[in-house]
Amino acid sequence: MATPQTPYDAVLQAARDVTRLDTALDAEMLGAALLGSVYAVAETDRSAAVRDFVAGFLAATSRRRTAAATTIRSVFAALVPDAEGAARVRPGATAPAWSGQLGKVHLTGSWAYGDVYGDQTSYLATFAYDDAAGGPEHALVALVDHNIGITKDVFVGGPAERILEQVRQMCAGDELTWFREEDPARMHGEVSRHLAITDDLGELPGEGSLATDRALVGARLALLPHGAVPPADPDSVEPLSAAERTELVRRFLASPEAARFGLDSVDGPELASLHFCLSLLLDHAASFPDADPLRWSPAVAGLFLLDWVHRRAVLDMDDAAMLPRVLRAWAAYAARQRGLPGPAATQTDTAIEEMVPEFARLYSTGERRSPATAAVAQLMADGVDPDDPAALDAWIEANRHRLADDGA
Repeated sequence: MATPQTPYDAVLQAARDVTRLDTALDAEMLGAALLGSVYAVAETDRSAAVRDFVAGFLAATSRRRTAAATTIRSVFAALVPDAEGAARVRPGATAPAWSGQLGKVHLTGSWAYGDVYGDQTSYLATFAYDDAAGGPEHALVALVDHNIGITKDVFVGGPAERILEQVRQMCAGDELTWFREEDPARMHGEVSRHLAITDDLGELPGEGSLATDRALVGARLALLPHGAVPPADPDSVEPLSAAERTELVRRFLASPEAARFGLDSVDGPELASLHFCLSLLLDHAASFPDADPLRWSPAVAGLFLLDWVHRRAVLDMDDAAMLPRVLRAWAAYAARQRGLPGPAATQTDTAIEEMVPEFARLYSTGERRSPATAAVAQLMADGVDPDDPAALDAWIEANRHRLADDGA
């Protein structure tokens, strides 16, 4: 077998048995897997990279007349119909009988499910070919991770009814999950919005079928309605104004959760630490795409307590002693406000308590501080008042070389 001379030749060689497949669905899955290698190696705007590759492939193979070449051209045109030249692709004379069904599917149902904390939402849609010759009914599943703001994984497979039933049973047997029918327009908006962010990642999430199924998922998502529905998940909220933040803190400090952790009676020097810690919780929530200060889970608590706060804030010893207690009280308050089941609130509280030793270690070592945060921490350790311009300028001048080396 001759060694492929170009990436297009390599694809033709990999697709040489495409005409032997049984259905259009098999062919579309093969085509998506081939394009997945392009998606995976692209460094920026992966979706555009796939579109450009398909356009180049169609141009480079326009004179190929073998059954495999004309068939895989049709498959790529169905998967990436907005690629240049896709609209001009026609099935070859020796194309398989199922080739006329490529991409010709309709939606048969859409659902969503996820955890009660709001960490992740999975969207599930089922599709059937307009003609049974195209292949079996199949399902698209897309996992949106709200903590990192991306579509973390996608999957296309079947049988659709079996996948749907497995999800129903999983959610019915776990009180920390939910399941509902979903507006397909909302599914289109949410998955596509987060998938666009995924497409531009420098490094894709590990494992899963994100790369191999991405092209087919895009083709199926394009068939969903684009109706005028709220662009975000119904549980998401807008960032709070300063007045709203103040009111939320006031209600929290008057809550039984604040009293349980002794925060309702804090005064003296500890009071400044309490309000500083509360501001950190609100700032952390505002850094998330959905900006919900009441969405706390073991995962969110870990992101905050073991990473974010070390990179973004400079804590003194009083702050560091106060923060875990404030977080436990706030998470308990948030769980009650959102109506989470008792086990969910307990899991979050237990997780925070177990994180405290690692939080304390990271605080003492400073190993996760950003250069800027480390510089501010050193400034405070040196007794420099950040509000004294002359003292600040003198400190910066004295430490200029070290700051440059640290990248601050």
